Amino acid sequence: MKLWPDGPLYRALLIAAAAVVLGVGGYLAYDQWFSDDPACATGVVERGPRRECVGVTDGSYVFSKPLEQVTDRIKAENDSLAGKSPATVALMIPMISDTAAEQREYVEQVQGAYLAQYRANHDANNKQPPIRLVLANPGRGYKEWRTVADQLVRAAADKKENLRAVAGINISITETEQAVRYLTKDKGIPVVAGPMTADDIKNTAADPHGYPGLARIAPSNTDQADALASYGSDIKPVETMVVEDIREGDNYLTTLRQTFEKLAMGAPNAPETFRSPPDFNDEGNLANDFHQMVPDICASAAKTIYFAGRPVQLRQFLVELGNRTCNKPYTVISGSHASTLTVDEKFAGQWGAFTKGAGITLRYTALAHPDAWGEKSTEATGGSKAALKELSDLLQKLSTKEADSIGPANLLDGRVIIMYDAVSTAIAGIRNDTVGGVKMPSLPEVADSWLRLHGNNRVEGASGWICLDQYGNPYNKAISIVHLDPATKTAAFDGIAWPSGHAPDVNCSIVKGG
Repeated sequence: MKLWPDGPLYRALLIAAAAVVLGVGGYLAYDQWFSDDPACATGVVERGPRRECVGVTDGSYVFSKPLEQVTDRIKAENDSLAGKSPATVALMIPMISDTAAEQREYVEQVQGAYLAQYRANHDANNKQPPIRLVLANPGRGYKEWRTVADQLVRAAADKKENLRAVAGINISITETEQAVRYLTKDKGIPVVAGPMTADDIKNTAADPHGYPGLARIAPSNTDQADALASYGSDIKPVETMVVEDIREGDNYLTTLRQTFEKLAMGAPNAPETFRSPPDFNDEGNLANDFHQMVPDICASAAKTIYFAGRPVQLRQFLVELGNRTCNKPYTVISGSHASTLTVDEKFAGQWGAFTKGAGITLRYTALAHPDAWGEKSTEATGGSKAALKELSDLLQKLSTKEADSIGPANLLDGRVIIMYDAVSTAIAGIRNDTVGGVKMPSLPEVADSWLRLHGNNRVEGASGWICLDQYGNPYNKAISIVHLDPATKTAAFDGIAWPSGHAPDVNCSIVKGG
């Protein structure tokens, strides 16, 4: 027996009745189905159209499967500090991705952060306070940064949590600029940025208090360009060309364009331009654009191409340039984010682009490389073999295949190194203001400690000396120049270059106006 007659009229009445029901009680259904769900874990909630779990955890929650081993180690280390009044450092980076390359990146960065925590608690002569590490996932592209930032603000005010610094901030985009400004300027929380290189997210002489309490350990794009200019002093501007992404809202691209245009001053051809999709990991249709560019590049006098773009677009460009018909060798120079190509699965079958025809050399500025301060290093100042070896030994000890390790890891692409140094710098600032191992430093005291991390108080980073100037920026930081080696499919170390054109003195002195 039919409970409701057939026909369009009756169906319309049924829909109207349902609408009335939803009008009366629909809010509850909407709230259940579509609103933010706090059920991921304590401190972790669902946000956004992809229902992504974002928030802050002490290791009790695993944001993604690749992070499981290292997250377990963080949880165990944090649990061991119960009752010891630790200070907390938060690692704030996206921790969920659909791409294997990004997954590898964030795993390595979390591993680096954990190694810094482990060293601080086990191998630093029992210095105080102990360090608790929490993972703060702001979502893909930092879209949920405000949710996470507000949690960190509460943790900073909580005397049980004692959050004293936020580290990480691994990319230079509008959202990270907003997050850094909110944490530092609005809420007074010290931040140590890791692999963030944009020139416009830092304190300067013109704006010394734009981000009060911000310390950066990676050389800016301008510093990298200055180092490249020093290293590649034989490059003739008339034999260069710039290929640049003109997409807006990406601080890394904006400053990379500006620095490469300066290096190519005097180039006969205007820059070749393209616009990447809003999500720079999106392949888009840019392979066609690059295919159309290549004949004009071949027809030019260019031998060196400065590429201002993100890794996905760099990969596409290299493949198309490898298919060129002109038999000319090229050197392509890019920024530090090019390191992602070494872990990009879509590039795995494209390494042959470097050896086709007359060949292509991809050279870029790496924020860190193990050979820079390895056993064969000949640099007298600017870095420490001992600091690099200490990290290498830690990694060998803790990155076995055993279940209780942090998982497989290496130092070759520099991501473990740079995040290890970022968290180590945060810890140095916290401990510099700890009196007799008893007094927990205040947030302003930690922020002010950046002012003393230079000279003999420098941080002996595994990436090189970290000597912060009065604005919290690394002064004349060592920059590794590398190229991708198609034989080993890794970044091969070429040498160290310096923003100032020379290594620092033995005291890491900061030259006035320098």
